[in-house]
Amino acid sequence: MRRIARYLKSPICVSLCHLYVSVVNSLVRTFTTETQRNIEFAQRRCRPTRGYLLVTAMTLGLSLSSLAQAQSATDTALNAVRNSDRAEKNSKNKSGAPLPAAENVRRATIYMANRAFPEAREHWQALIDSYPNDANVPAAIFGIARSYFIERRYEEARQTYERVARDYPQTKEGREGLNFSASSLLRMGRGAEAAARYQEYLEKYPNGERIDTAHLNIIDGYREAGRPQDAIIWIDRTRARFAGTATDANALFARLRLDIAQSDWNHAVQAADELLGRSLPSGTNTNADEILYLKAHCLERERVTQEASRVYLLIPDRLNSYYGALATSRLAAMGDENARQRAAERKQSTEAAIAAAAADYPAPYRLQILNEAKKRALDPRLVLALMKQESRFKPNAKSPSAARGLLQLTLDAAQKYSRRAGIKNLTEDSLYRPEVSIAIGCEYLGELSRMFAGLPEAIAASYNGGVDNVARWLARTNQNDDGVFAAEIGFSESKGYVFKVMSYYRAYQQLYTSDLKRR
Repeated sequence: MRRIARYLKSPICVSLCHLYVSVVNSLVRTFTTETQRNIEFAQRRCRPTRGYLLVTAMTLGLSLSSLAQAQSATDTALNAVRNSDRAEKNSKNKSGAPLPAAENVRRATIYMANRAFPEAREHWQALIDSYPNDANVPAAIFGIARSYFIERRYEEARQTYERVARDYPQTKEGREGLNFSASSLLRMGRGAEAAARYQEYLEKYPNGERIDTAHLNIIDGYREAGRPQDAIIWIDRTRARFAGTATDANALFARLRLDIAQSDWNHAVQAADELLGRSLPSGTNTNADEILYLKAHCLERERVTQEASRVYLLIPDRLNSYYGALATSRLAAMGDENARQRAAERKQSTEAAIAAAAADYPAPYRLQILNEAKKRALDPRLVLALMKQESRFKPNAKSPSAARGLLQLTLDAAQKYSRRAGIKNLTEDSLYRPEVSIAIGCEYLGELSRMFAGLPEAIAASYNGGVDNVARWLARTNQNDDGVFAAEIGFSESKGYVFKVMSYYRAYQQLYTSDLKRR
């Protein structure tokens, strides 16, 4: 409670409360209807005094940090700080006095939330230079590192993360810095070094916030370094330490995927059976359908085709079932007549469900999508599937992470492709224009398609989880199978995203021709 009281008296708390009052009206489009009502209630109760920010955060059901992020991600807040910075730089009567520390924090936070990374770094660095003993310095260094990491400037990120880990080891930022320095190494393809750094984290912080994921990342690091035996050692250690938890299940799932990559079909089936024989805790990055598919895949490779067919049939093929669709496809390709008959029945049932739900799969912006997709040899139906998942076809959509428009592009990503897409003078507001979002989004998707040989699962995973991560997951797969790749997707959010996009893509392929004409 004393810590909370000190926070409520701090300058940054006062600044955030004032910021809340000024931008709360523009928050509503990023929240659900229920949360909008909570915001309206909080707005009536909130005053620019120190005690009300905590009340407001509790009303919204948000932590103080997530409330600040939601406030900061608005276009109103971004324009306000840009105008302030511009006015101060152009002022003829500069006092030369630095901004207050809390104001640098506020502006940097707003820029970070809107992915305006150079401006964020400018304010973080100003805080560090002008107030080297301020309590927010570790967060400022971490913020700089994080901005480099998001920009895929991994070596600069690693060095800066290591700086905060070295200089402020007793802070949360120091702990996080050590963890993310290992993540930077992993993304640079330095798996063994990453594993060693994660082990350093375990030794220094045996009760750290990321103790469970550090164990799992060590497994991944050794897999990617081509050291499967070391990975197996850490799988066993992780399972022993976290027995009965989601981390235990995730480690066993890592063993299943490792066995498949090494073509150890017999052990893979054993691992799958062990997973299927338990209740999967919340936080497990797999599900029964996925495990059944991987088991059937292994049985097929062992040429135990009758048992493989039986297992495939255990995976229901529904409207939104990714692995159900793959199982139906595998059954149709089998030599067994009964399997092919069951596949035909499953396909007919799912096609009927898709036809009944046709109204849920519109094709807006048809000519624009066709024009931009055809230029880049993209299937426009995949573009529609992605757009449906990203924005539900709402051109003014904006996410809390500052992604904007129909295809939810961030400004830093859009700037990389705008020139090739024929877009000049790109701004944040430009991304709300359908023609801009479609042109730049298709340019980006075209590059992903070339990079990943047109594999739609990899394209979708890259769009959500990042190119570097998908390259790592593909390299680990060592199998020419879409479902095996999907199982390697390391982020639950990205995996769920891929499942949804692929289900939508299946529906669009059934309902529309490649020219987006209704069948």
